[in-house]
Amino acid sequence: MSSILFVIIVFNIIYVSLFTLRVILVIKGYKVLASLLSMAEVFIYLMGLKIVLDNLDEPLNIAAYCIGWGIGVFLGGKIESRLALGYIVMEVVVESAEVHLPGNIREKGYGVTSWLADGKNGKRLVMKVLAKRSDELKLKDLILSISPGAFLISYEPTHFNGGFLIKRLNSFRT
Repeated sequence: MSSILFVIIVFNIIYVSLFTLRVILVIKGYKVLASLLSMAEVFIYLMGLKIVLDNLDEPLNIAAYCIGWGIGVFLGGKIESRLALGYIVMEVVVESAEVHLPGNIREKGYGVTSWLADGKNGKRLVMKVLAKRSDELKLKDLILSISPGAFLISYEPTHFNGGFLIKRLNSFRT
């Protein structure tokens, strides 16, 4: 009996983790990889569901299904955070006198577009910096080490056209 509970939990953890990753891959544009992952996902789902349906007479089996589901959602999110797929755009606003900052960031391999803007207290230098999501914290630390008072906002772009990374991006998506 306890082995059935364990199997149900493990199957659901694996299934929901794969489900979470598949959805994220589709959203990020990795359709082929998501399709391949979905085959393993549905196999695990059907095997686990068969075990649960064959043992519905035990309420603990249903509880095990729910526990596995919850752990799977958590684990899928953790895995996705570790993979850090995709790119971010970090918008940076600093004092206009910090004209050296875009060059320092470019030297580290990031794409930077910058311009002067009007802020509440005068001229500001605004930059958009494109980076891999896995490099977001490293980029943030770099910027703040050079300009501790920088105002930063980061977000994930959904579409790309042109720019220095477009050829590399298109080679990963089909």
